[in-house]
Amino acid sequence: MADYADDATDGKYRLVVVTGGASGIGAATSRILHARGWRVAVADIDEKGAEQVAEQCGGHFLPIDVTQAASITRAADQIEATQGEVFGLVNCAALFAPQVAPERLDLDTFDSIYQVNLRGSYICNVEFGSRMAARGAGAIVNLCSIGGHRPNHGHAYTSSKAAIIALTQGMAGEWGRSGVRVNTVTPGFVSVDRVLAALEEGLRYPVPPSTLSALGRLVTPEEVAETIAFLLSDSASGITGADIAVDAGVMATSGWVVHGGVPPTRARPSVRR
Repeated sequence: MADYADDATDGKYRLVVVTGGASGIGAATSRILHARGWRVAVADIDEKGAEQVAEQCGGHFLPIDVTQAASITRAADQIEATQGEVFGLVNCAALFAPQVAPERLDLDTFDSIYQVNLRGSYICNVEFGSRMAARGAGAIVNLCSIGGHRPNHGHAYTSSKAAIIALTQGMAGEWGRSGVRVNTVTPGFVSVDRVLAALEEGLRYPVPPSTLSALGRLVTPEEVAETIAFLLSDSASGITGADIAVDAGVMATSGWVVHGGVPPTRARPSVRR
C-alpha cells in the first residue's frame, strides 16, 4: 500500500483517473479534484478536450475508449507506469439517448448506449478497482442519473443508469474488505452546455426542469463535482455502496406534481425600523 499523505480533507498527492473528463461534469470534477490536491489523469476519447482540461489542472491526459477493453487496460497500464498507483476513479463517460418511443429506437443505438454507460463502467471498475484491492486502498465513484430512478422515454439511457446502481453495490461488497469504497452520485438536470442548448431550443424539455425541483433551479457541474470529491476523500471513509442524489430535489418533489407543484417562496416579513 502506498504511503499517501495523512490528510483527511483532500486527496493531496493521490492520483485519480476521471473518465469522460473532457467536458461537463467530468471536466468540473477534474478541476475541483486538482484544487483539493489530487493528481488528476483526464481520460477521454476526445483527445483535444481532455488535453485542454489536463493542462488547466496540471494533470495528465489519457486517451481512452471505454467501449474497448484493451483501451482501458492500456490506459491503466500507462498511467501506473508513468505516474504511480491510482487511488481514485471517477466514471463520467456516458452516451445519451434520443427521446423516442422504444419501437423507434434501433438496436444499434441501444447497444452503443449500453457499451459506453454500463459495459464501459464495468470494465473500468474491474480494471482499476482490482488493482486498488490488491494494494488495499482506493475509492471509486460511478455516475448514475435521476433517469435511473425515475425513468422517462430515453429507455436505453435510463435502464443503463439504473444498472449502474446495482453494479456499484456489487463492487462495494466485492472489494470492501480489501479497502476499496465504491459509490454512485446521481445528478439531476445539470447546467452543462448540452442541457442549456436544449433548453434554449425548447425542444427536448417541454416543461422547464427547474420548475420540477425543490430548489427551483438546475444543478451546476461544480455542485456534482464537490459531492464526488467528498466521496473520494477520507472524510467519507465510512461510506460505500451508497447513492447520493445531487438533483436540487427533483426526485423529492415528484409527489407534489398532482398537487400543483411545490409551494412557492415564502413571503418574508417586512423589517420594522
